[in-house]
Amino acid sequence: AGRIIAASLGAAGRDYRVVGRSREALVAAFGHDPHAEIVTWNPDDPASISAAAEGLQSVVYLVGVPYDRFAEHPPLMQKTLAGITAAGVERFILIGTVYPYGRAGSNPIAEDHPREPHTFKGKMRLAQENLVLQAHGKNGLSTLVLRLPDFYGPGIERSLLNGVFEAAANGKRAQMIGPVGVPHEFIYLPDIGAVVETLTRTPEAYGRWWHLAGAGTITQREVARQAYALAGGQPRLMVAGKTMLRVLGLFNPLMRELVEMNYLMTEPIVLDDSALTKLIGPIAKTSYEEGIRQCMAAALGSAQPSEPRSQAESARS
Repeated sequence: AGRIIAASLGAAGRDYRVVGRSREALVAAFGHDPHAEIVTWNPDDPASISAAAEGLQSVVYLVGVPYDRFAEHPPLMQKTLAGITAAGVERFILIGTVYPYGRAGSNPIAEDHPREPHTFKGKMRLAQENLVLQAHGKNGLSTLVLRLPDFYGPGIERSLLNGVFEAAANGKRAQMIGPVGVPHEFIYLPDIGAVVETLTRTPEAYGRWWHLAGAGTITQREVARQAYALAGGQPRLMVAGKTMLRVLGLFNPLMRELVEMNYLMTEPIVLDDSALTKLIGPIAKTSYEEGIRQCMAAALGSAQPSEPRSQAESARS
């Protein structure tokens, strides 16, 4: 998301600062752009945060934590808000999730849907965004939350769908979190860049949260069908539902952490972003067909060469 937002800022001719722990990684990702200034920080240290934010008008917050350490979200946000306030930052955008809503009363949901998380991760995300919203209007700071559904895109490793593209490109079986036949909303992550760039210069957007929806819904099974077809094959899937996640969680901490959020696979949340469209105008959204094509082009470009197989091996596949 950081690279995508930075690309939109650079394309608009705007200078920006990228902040992270590793200078080497930042240089590799952004060093080619003359609009980029590269700064390192320690997000656990308000003084380091303040130094990194010095002279900035707007900050877009994209700090992640490991999936089994969501309790870190609120204290990290407290330190960040203290640091940017000391630096005199005027605008702050948190890229948020649907976790704080809990279960959807109906779909699609607008911004007035109750935020009633029933999961630990949802409660931590709710606490995080409450800190952001409570900071609005204090010490010259304006804040907003931009809420996204699950995301996907070319080479986006942390996407729920990335394993499908890589498996299809390499002729392997895709490991998926099920159920895979339920309509689900995904946003093509490159679409968020222009929206965030616009929000950084839209003062009337601040003081609340907004939805940015995807291009409708699609099932994971249909994503796999299209992906494997582009690779010239038939879908080969291994699907783990909630029971399987519990079993796998005995050996894999990440799988264990996915159990409580599995309700989003059986009862997906679909976002209504008509309010945001009314504010900033029409939003360009990449169709699933085109998005999957772009993802597969990237996956095929980085696919490992396969070993020649005998007729018997091909038949067994």
